[in-house]
Amino acid sequence: MPSLVRAGSRKVAVVGVALADCGRVEGVTPYALHAQAARRALADAGLGRDAVDGLASAGLGTLAPVEVAEYLGLRPRWVDSTSVGGAAWEVMAAHAADAVAAGRANAVLLVYGSTARADVRAGRRTGDLSFGARGPLQFEAPYGHTLIAKYAMAARRHMYAYGTTLEQLAAVAVQARANAAANPEALFRDPITVDDVLGGPVIADPFTRLHCCLRSDGGCAVLLAAEELVRDCAQPPVWVLGAGEHVSHSAMSAWEDFTVSPAAVSGRLAFERAGVRPAEVDLAQIYDAFTYMTLVTLEDLGFCAKGEGGAFVEQGRLLRDGDLPTNTDGGGLSGQHPGMRGLFLIVEAVRQLRGQAGRDRQVHRRDGTLPRLAVASGTGGWFCSSGTVILARD
Repeated sequence: MPSLVRAGSRKVAVVGVALADCGRVEGVTPYALHAQAARRALADAGLGRDAVDGLASAGLGTLAPVEVAEYLGLRPRWVDSTSVGGAAWEVMAAHAADAVAAGRANAVLLVYGSTARADVRAGRRTGDLSFGARGPLQFEAPYGHTLIAKYAMAARRHMYAYGTTLEQLAAVAVQARANAAANPEALFRDPITVDDVLGGPVIADPFTRLHCCLRSDGGCAVLLAAEELVRDCAQPPVWVLGAGEHVSHSAMSAWEDFTVSPAAVSGRLAFERAGVRPAEVDLAQIYDAFTYMTLVTLEDLGFCAKGEGGAFVEQGRLLRDGDLPTNTDGGGLSGQHPGMRGLFLIVEAVRQLRGQAGRDRQVHRRDGTLPRLAVASGTGGWFCSSGTVILARD
């Protein structure tokens, strides 16, 4: 096992993970989902609220994470609210691990909750999230560059440059649904085929509906703690080996290559700092608001060469029993996606490494043993940001 942290600093482990109620959740607030997830994660760790001296939260309240801390009854001495879209949670996990390793905090709670689906149904927001038209966006918004359209443009460029096909992109959605089938917490579990994906209504060329993530309610929480607290916890530790973060662009016109995501940098940094190679990883949890995100992130993390993502995903490698089990909970395409989904990636990675994913969907290595290494890589905005975390069990 590689060295966990730099010499002279404390080792850091994930000691508690939990989901709040997810899927179709009515009659609750995002704050309540934060609290539910936090209570469950602390119970999972076997620690009390008084052990938490750090909090990371984004996406809720005027003064995030101050309002969330107050709602949870916490008075943290370390906080982070880095907001870079869906990648925020991997980025904040990296910041939290650094803080714990350096002694600035002992136990940091990362928590998220959203009623994205219920808000649309109740008319509290529309189905299309607007980022406004100020700053760099003023030069693109008038021309209809919605978030989905930006991802679609990038996918089309990859298809043009490397011959990636719609069938290969559809294979990502099919395998995500197959993984979701055994997950009782997944919103959509019925099998789908490549033809189902290709035959759906077009949302933004080349994406049909099943190329795009679902919209759900839900939340989750992750508790990171210093090594000296691990012996007091109820669960086996999952160690943070290394992490990386990177921001690429805001305006699409400033993105040098639509076929390269910021994970190309965050992933390289994470693997270098962890002292492991992609070939050693047993499973991957990758942000998948759209099928193309999974494909290009696999390339940029080093699981296949640039341009070979289409061939890589079409062979069933992403299935629970495939060569690289990916998004084993069904991901954002079929599992749950209440908005900024990055924290769900860490929860699922930890459950799999602990061997607690459930009999019907637990990943095993070829020799029948539990996985030892996992990568969680989040993407934010329209490929604007990325955070990658490497996790390992003892």
